[in-house]
Amino acid sequence: MRPNLDSLTEEIQQYLAAEQFIVFRSLSRAADGQAFVYWDTGRHPDYKAFLDCAQQLGLRLMHFHAREFSQAHREEALDQLEDADLPREEKRTLARRIEELAIYEGFTCAVELSFDYEGRIYLFEIQTEWYEEWHDILDEIEAAMPDDFSPGLGGAGGSYYSNN
Repeated sequence: MRPNLDSLTEEIQQYLAAEQFIVFRSLSRAADGQAFVYWDTGRHPDYKAFLDCAQQLGLRLMHFHAREFSQAHREEALDQLEDADLPREEKRTLARRIEELAIYEGFTCAVELSFDYEGRIYLFEIQTEWYEEWHDILDEIEAAMPDDFSPGLGGAGGSYYSNN
């Protein structure tokens, strides 16, 4: 898989324009907490097939979101890590893994396309492998948070990416 999705993002935007979709540049809809119908990007990673499905349904409005990885995301994760109930060595290992991801700052890590049809949201999302690793790190930190700790880490559903 690609280390970033910048060129794919540009390609998708050109295709949307060429196919005369109306593009709504949205925040991540995956963070909405609603029930989604997910496109199987594992077996069918071509976004054109997803967009063709929308066209066959007579839809022209497409929600588009490209997520960029930033230093602020790493800094927030490191702050959360300080509060985690983990042994010092595990904290060091996680902090090192977080810092290693600094090489991806400014890169597109996920692209999301979605449309609404008959009360459901249909979602196409593709992510880089390193972004999936990022979610694994966040899950480890979140699992180690004290029970009385309320802010969520959550990646797509939490504070990290809901404002991008």
